[in-house]
Amino acid sequence: QVQLVESGGGLVQPGGSLRLSCAASGIIFSIYDMGWYRQAPGKQRELVARIDNGGRTTAADSVKGRFTISRDNAKNTVYLQMNSVKPEDTAVYYCNAQFYSSDYWGQGTQVTVSS
Repeated sequence: QVQLVESGGGLVQPGGSLRLSCAASGIIFSIYDMGWYRQAPGKQRELVARIDNGGRTTAADSVKGRFTISRDNAKNTVYLQMNSVKPEDTAVYYCNAQFYSSDYWGQGTQVTVSS
């Protein structure tokens, strides 16, 4: 049974930092491309950042220079370090694992940026 379990969400003030984690089980983690997506109320789910199985990363223009994705294959975990957060970063953040046609999602973790 595949599970992606996100953690680390919560309330943070503008300009603050937060680190999200996604622990995977039931998959050969090292071969999967991993990603973080987010969905704000009334908006479509959008890509935040991805890291492929070789460690190459991509990020949305809106978060470049502020958010960093990383992975630890020994811990089957992918991270999203969020710095200099803004109110527009408020959303539910989802972890994604993809390997060819295999595509899995976590349940999401809420991030709220507010003073």
